[in-house]
Order: sequence, then C-alpha cells, then structure tokens
Amino acid sequence: MATNPSINPQSNFGSFVTSTNIWDVQQLQQLDIDPKLKELLVRLYQNINNISISLNTRDAGYYVQEEFLNGQIYYPNPALDSTTSQSPTMRQVFRLVVDFGAMPNAGTKSVAHNIDIIAAAGSYPGYSFTRIYGAATKPTTSFIPIPFSSPTLNENIKLEVDTTNVTITTAIDYSLYTICYIVLEFIKS
Repeated sequence: MATNPSINPQSNFGSFVTSTNIWDVQQLQQLDIDPKLKELLVRLYQNINNISISLNTRDAGYYVQEEFLNGQIYYPNPALDSTTSQSPTMRQVFRLVVDFGAMPNAGTKSVAHNIDIIAAAGSYPGYSFTRIYGAATKPTTSFIPIPFSSPTLNENIKLEVDTTNVTITTAIDYSLYTICYIVLEFIKS
C-alpha cells in the first residue's frame, strides 16, 4: 500500500472540530460589560458548540488508503464498566480503503490491509469491524459488488479480513476484473 509520508497514520486523521470549551463562560460572566453582550456571547458559544457536535457526528465521504476517522459513532464498549480501568465512552469508527488490484483466477488472493490490529486484554477484542465491502470493475464492461452472491453457486465471491490481510476467494476466473477496492470500517475497542 502506498502511503503519503506527510500524513501521520497514528493520528486520528479526519476533519473534526473541538466541542470542548472554547471560551470560559464563568470568566465571561465576570466581565464588566453590558449584560446583553454577555448573553450574546454565551449564545454564540452554545451555537458554536452545537455546530461542532453536529459536524462531528456526520459520516464523512472520504475514502483513502490511510486510517480515517469517519464520524460514525458506536455505543460504549460493553466490556468496560465502573470496575474497569477505562471508563465506557462512545467509540469512533475508522475507515480504510484497500486497493486490492485484480481479482483472483479461481482461487484465493490476499492483500495486506496494514491495520495494526492489537487484541485487548480479556475476552473482548481490541478491534471490531463494522463494515467490510467493496466493488470490482472489468474495465468498461462489467461491475460487481464484493462480496458477490449469485444463484449460480460457483460465481459467488467470498470476502474476509483477518489480522493481517483482506482475502477474496472465487471458484471461477474473475481476473479480468482488474480494479477492486475494499472498504474496511472498524472500531478500536
């Protein structure tokens, strides 16, 4: 996978706006200014915070080969509670696109996804995938979804992900489908 050296893959790459206190409202109340101006500033602060929250909870349509924080949010990890060292919080979903290349010829092909999957201690996994999907193109003639389900059993296409690779298995020759993108969306639990 080609990576852009100017992008730090360890960062939560995505367009997010802070929703924490931008202004200290308590200090604002202590200012010796017209009460109407104070009220206006408080309302501006509240509106900026509401805009930030709304912006951050949208699903961003950005598909790149770098880990991208996409704006989807899942409920807190059920394995975390008041007895664990981490407090339960909403979990962000990350997206990554794998340029799979040509589909296999009646067999199995694997391509590294380059996600550093680390299992968490205990029984709950360190990562959970929320969506795994893609599409393949036979240039200018045919386009199919991945995985592909057909009433003709040998035309089905299996898609799976493990800790290292994206794997596609076919029973017939799909190698003329030379363009294939697989989208992985996952939670770091």
